[in-house]
Amino acid sequence: MTDSIIEEVRANREQHTASLDYDLDRIYADLKARQEKHAADGWVVVSPPANPPSEPNLALQRVRFAKR
Repeated sequence: MTDSIIEEVRANREQHTASLDYDLDRIYADLKARQEKHAADGWVVVSPPANPPSEPNLALQRVRFAKR
């Protein structure tokens, strides 16, 4: 199964990382700068939770991998 949205996201990711020579430090710095620019432009930047759950939610996993 192919999904055009997933393919577009992956193509954009590949293009972005290739433009920075696959250098993780440069990729991180670029993404961080973009985030700061968006925040300055008034976009809402959501931080990750301070205490992520230590145990996976098994009910969600059962639903996700249930046969259809």
